[in-house]
Amino acid sequence: MIGGVIALVVAEAIVWRWRNARFARHARLVEIAVPPHVEPGSAAAWWSQVMGLTAPRWKRVLFGQPHLAWEYVADAAGVRVQLWVPGLVPPGLVEKAIRSAWPGAAATTSPAGPPTPRGVTTSRGRMILARPDHYPLTATHGNDPLRALLGALSGLRQGEHAAVQVLVRPVTGRRLSAAHRAASALRNGRSSSLRADLFDVITPGGLNRARPGELSRMFPERAEEIRAILAKASQSRFAVQISYIVTSDRPDARERLRGRAHEIAATFALYASGHQYLRRLRGPDLPGRMRHRRMNSGYLLAVDELAALAHLPYDQAAPGIARAGARPIPPAPDIPTYGHDVRVLGDAETGHPRPVGVTVASARQHLHVLGQTGVGKSTFLANLILSDAHAGRGALVIDPKGDLIDDVLDRLPERAIKRTVLFDPAESGKPPCFNVLAGPDPAFAVDSIVTIFHRCFASSWGPRLDDLMRSACLTLVRIQRERATLADVPKLLTDTPFRARIVGRLDDELLRGFWSAYDELSPAARASVISPVMNKLRAVLLRPFVRDALSGGTSTFDLARTLDTGGLVLARLPKGVLGEDAARLFGSLLLAHTWQAITPRVRLPEHERRDAAAYIDEAQNFLNMPISVSDLLAEARAYRFSLTLAHQHLSQLPKDLREAVSADARNKVYFTTSPEDAHDLARHVGPILTAHDLSHLGAYQAAGRVITGGGGPSPAFTFRTRPLPDPVPGRQEAVRAASRAAYARPETTAASKPKVRIPTDPRRAHEEGTQ
Repeated sequence: MIGGVIALVVAEAIVWRWRNARFARHARLVEIAVPPHVEPGSAAAWWSQVMGLTAPRWKRVLFGQPHLAWEYVADAAGVRVQLWVPGLVPPGLVEKAIRSAWPGAAATTSPAGPPTPRGVTTSRGRMILARPDHYPLTATHGNDPLRALLGALSGLRQGEHAAVQVLVRPVTGRRLSAAHRAASALRNGRSSSLRADLFDVITPGGLNRARPGELSRMFPERAEEIRAILAKASQSRFAVQISYIVTSDRPDARERLRGRAHEIAATFALYASGHQYLRRLRGPDLPGRMRHRRMNSGYLLAVDELAALAHLPYDQAAPGIARAGARPIPPAPDIPTYGHDVRVLGDAETGHPRPVGVTVASARQHLHVLGQTGVGKSTFLANLILSDAHAGRGALVIDPKGDLIDDVLDRLPERAIKRTVLFDPAESGKPPCFNVLAGPDPAFAVDSIVTIFHRCFASSWGPRLDDLMRSACLTLVRIQRERATLADVPKLLTDTPFRARIVGRLDDELLRGFWSAYDELSPAARASVISPVMNKLRAVLLRPFVRDALSGGTSTFDLARTLDTGGLVLARLPKGVLGEDAARLFGSLLLAHTWQAITPRVRLPEHERRDAAAYIDEAQNFLNMPISVSDLLAEARAYRFSLTLAHQHLSQLPKDLREAVSADARNKVYFTTSPEDAHDLARHVGPILTAHDLSHLGAYQAAGRVITGGGGPSPAFTFRTRPLPDPVPGRQEAVRAASRAAYARPETTAASKPKVRIPTDPRRAHEEGTQ
């Protein structure tokens, strides 16, 4: 008989190890990032869902019931919460349940590893129930009971690790009925165990029992125990096994680890009730069991008890725990995915995996992109530009840093090589030229130049300066027409014979009167008048790249035709090379010239207007148009010209520009922002997303709200931007060479090169002009 018992015990041990090994095969770890706000009752709902993992009876008999491991794992960096899931549980099932129970929690899955690395020194233990498991622990706490445990796990040194492991398995069947037998025994004065009943038989007076219910009336405390037992028995229950371990890679850390282990065990005193408590127990097989997450029969805990022990901390000040960033929100079903007429923004990060995009038609409502440096904004813009290039749509790109256009040049499709116009001060030869004084509407060109100079130099711009600049530009375009350039303005102001020839051909009495009064000034007065204009022009014209691009002669390409035929105009304007003033002026003038090229579309039927786009990084520097930004955005929609306006924070925008972008750029994409900006932007993505979400977005994660096919905004959602495709070897060099060959003005010899005279000292201007 003894041999049979031994054989049974050995067989049971073999089966137990086999089952645990089967559970561990292909197991995974789900790391849970704690959301910023946790409802205290969420854990009970989560563990109630876990009961759905209960296997059918025949499977439990043959293969056992799989268990989960809820773990608090700590090292010197802090504390994290993770869930070990056996390989038998279908992928995604537990992760979805986590996001459902704790909205805003981020679940990251990886292959399972041990909770702590092997240490040279360890201290460990188990927490077991002090009384039979039908007595309940305290499940209701005024404050989060995890705060004490997290405090005990925090502050580890380098090389130290700690873990608290709660193994959990759903329980059904006869094991649950023991609680009812125990309550009945207390009520009737009988023992709930067979061993105690046998002892009653063999002891004197053992069978003299009180009548049913008499003991509970004689001892009211038993009635309270009975109620507690039955309350626990009324809930779903789980078999639970709690272990903890502290390790270090230093052999001299034993005493410190022992103190840390006692501190961890002491935190479980918070769960003691008048009927039950947890006590510490050392186990010789503990290291292997924790490492491999092997579970024995455990003890029974109700849902509310388990939820109090294993939950996400809801105390905002919980020590050592890192909170999750923005809540992942799935996109609405009507947000487009693929298609020739869809610009893909990125991919949904929750729900059904799919791309998210905005149709070209909806993109005409313009796009506002905001995010701090280093969050993926440039990668996002580059993908949109490449999308247009592949689809054959025209685009203007203004990049004041340079990296965005470098990324685009490395990846342009082959079909776009010969239709790309590149402005780059890094090029050794002449740049392409666009004459800012030429265009279909000379008056608008002059207004653009004067307004742009005014806004770029607002602190030193006055009525006299405005009058002088406007009169000079108007005079030149009236007489020289397409041949007039910005470089002729200094000559007109300082070269008396040249001015006399130009003014003599004027038939505008107002302009002639202006120049007559100008010529009557003394040389010193004239120098004083033109000095502010000259120093503003020098900011532009003394830089060879800017001078050649803006005033090198007639334009070397037709901007309207370039955009209408799917061409790209790329302006790489690094402020570190050009200077802030020159880069700002150049980009503003190029945008104004583009607007001149777009507005004649009003004469075309709407269906003949080809979609084109402008991508403007650090847009606040270049929106210096002679019309308001609100009017610009409203009119551009009619011309099928969409603008993507990107910048870093709201304080960069003046109040009128901020209001225009808020109201008229109806597609919104926000990367992580400052808390102040997040508070203002939350009204565009609320109530689904909050200010906390906007200020806690991760790198390459964005919040979006786009215009859908019905013309209204979609609900807010989050998405992940896509990485750039691999660079095409030699592609950037090919694009640069093609742009130089097709659009750059040929180099001229020294003998034929026209002189652009810009007097450095306005006081000598009169003397130079009369020689």
